[in-house]
Amino acid sequence: MAEPSLRERALRHLARRDHSRAELAQKLAAYGSDDEIEAVIARMGELGLQSDSRYAEAFVRGKASRFGNARLRLELSRRGIARELIDAALASECPAADIERARAVLHARFAAAPADPRAWARQARFLQARGFAPELIRKLLKEPHDESA
Repeated sequence: MAEPSLRERALRHLARRDHSRAELAQKLAAYGSDDEIEAVIARMGELGLQSDSRYAEAFVRGKASRFGNARLRLELSRRGIARELIDAALASECPAADIERARAVLHARFAAAPADPRAWARQARFLQARGFAPELIRKLLKEPHDESA
């Protein structure tokens, strides 16, 4: 059986899920030269099979309920997405305010408001690791938990 072509490999990756240009180039790097890979990825883009903006929007849509804007920006930039596309994806796919998402994440993980400094620090670290801003975390941890939620 013959080795699959670079184009076939790209199509297989894109058939499984959306990939950013950088991710796709990295996955194809072992199978062709930089020029060949760039040509294949450009062709996939022309055909509408690969789109960084579509990838960014899908990524944000899937992760926004669990992470803050800072974490989403970091993850997308690690995947080679341009800043303009990240901003557009966050604007279109994150209708809920960061504070509302942070509140939902906090209440899903912790049943009660922090009772002592140690618990406060633990909850703050949890939210910070999820990409929420420090001033938002301070504001959120000062308000009492709603026990009915």
